[in-house]
Amino acid sequence: MSQHPHNTHGGHPDAFSKGIASLIFFSRWLQAPLYIGLIVAQGYYVYRFFLEIAEIFSHPAMDESAAVLLILGLIDVVMISNLLVMVTIGGYETFVSRLRVDNHPDCPEWLSHVNANTMKTKLAMALIGISSIHLLKSFVNADHHLDERAILWQCVIHVLFVVSAVMLAVINRIMDGPPASHAASANGHH
Repeated sequence: MSQHPHNTHGGHPDAFSKGIASLIFFSRWLQAPLYIGLIVAQGYYVYRFFLEIAEIFSHPAMDESAAVLLILGLIDVVMISNLLVMVTIGGYETFVSRLRVDNHPDCPEWLSHVNANTMKTKLAMALIGISSIHLLKSFVNADHHLDERAILWQCVIHVLFVVSAVMLAVINRIMDGPPASHAASANGHH
């Protein structure tokens, strides 16, 4: 009797299923060009950042609200750039291959415990930060361009981002189970 019950035709199903499994496992490399594309997008955001810096210095006599809007634009570019870094590094590490930078002195702290759940939570928090910057820009610029309805919709969208992030955190906590200290104390009482 064979150890593998599905191996009934002289090893062919095993070889076939191993080939399919290898192909499926190898298919993760199809995501690598997508992460390279995000690196190119990161380069574009660096370019945008310096364009906005140049805009600040080309109008030294601008009023305070215009200066605040330009500075908020810089913060927005940085936060989107941070989001790109998180998705590129964390996504590659989670879904494609290990980066093997554990001993590198510049390895980000969050990379040591990255997984799909922590990635989702970090992305949700980054989106809330970006949404906050856009909302603040709208408030500063409210009397110039945006009507009340547009600002109201931005507030609604921002609240939805916050609620989604809270729900993600709650779901992650439920899926991870109780913290180790609670589990140990619960086992001690039984």
